[in-house]
Amino acid sequence: MATLYLIPVPLGPVSPDTCLPLDTLAVARRLDHFVVERAKTARAHLKAMGHPLPIQSLQIEELNEHTPAAAIPLLLAPLKAGHDVGLLSEAGCPAVADPGSALVMAAHRENIPVVPLIGPSSILLALMASGLGGQRFAFHGYLPAREPERGQKIRELEKAARRDRATQLFIETPYRSAALLDALATALSPDSTISVGADLSLPGQLVQTRSAKGWRGCTDAVRDKLVVFGIGV
Repeated sequence: MATLYLIPVPLGPVSPDTCLPLDTLAVARRLDHFVVERAKTARAHLKAMGHPLPIQSLQIEELNEHTPAAAIPLLLAPLKAGHDVGLLSEAGCPAVADPGSALVMAAHRENIPVVPLIGPSSILLALMASGLGGQRFAFHGYLPAREPERGQKIRELEKAARRDRATQLFIETPYRSAALLDALATALSPDSTISVGADLSLPGQLVQTRSAKGWRGCTDAVRDKLVVFGIGV
């Protein structure tokens, strides 16, 4: 029976050999059908992985936030025809904070085998390196971009961290990361803990955990970096 393979990709412009095991690369190289978040990026990833076929000859379909729900079952057609398919995100692990989860659910509904492959996840790398509790944690995606909604959400997460003794994780885009760190340092109690994991697994990565008070005035450290933030108490 055909299988849907979930293929991680690097978190930035580094060689796949530095962060993907040989078995993951071997699967990516033997497939010729893919569902991806963005075709142009996926072709670059597959070329860097050393795919032996001409990249333009590969069957690549897009699945992103604009894909209507009615179109997702159609993406299973190659699998139903007996072709293994690889699912790729823009960066990191597919189907984690990624629209590819809809295809995974559709595959389960059709009893199609799903096989996750090993590779980098910015969320887990940040949690591992944070020093915050890893027994209980919650991931919240992106916080609101504007006030007062952003400040209100930050305070809600701080309350959840204290109430549940659980690390609260979320991400931010490079162009808003410094503003979010400033908002966190201002809105949280001075002794609450903020962990920053920026450009993880890349040459310029930054991993630091400090009190909210300790981060005040230090927002330039994350400017123009993709960041995973953690709140702990």
